[in-house]
Amino acid sequence: MTWRPALSRGVVLRHDRVRGTDLLLLPERVVVLHGRAGGVLRLCDGSREVREIVAELLAGYPGAPVAAEVPYFLATLRKEGWLT
Repeated sequence: MTWRPALSRGVVLRHDRVRGTDLLLLPERVVVLHGRAGGVLRLCDGSREVREIVAELLAGYPGAPVAAEVPYFLATLRKEGWLT
């Protein structure tokens, strides 16, 4: 995939210290992120291709199913319109 994901206009990634989790703030909606989703989305700044994001995550989490799960996760968020 040569796509360079970035948060869509109007979508903001924030960490909620009270809940101890990351949130996606959307117009009239808040999405609570679980696990390492916020960390993955922090890498989506439009400068990295999906393969580069996967490689960076694999370096930090060897043995994790990153190569299979991250592209699917990002594609799902793109379909929702949260990533460009």
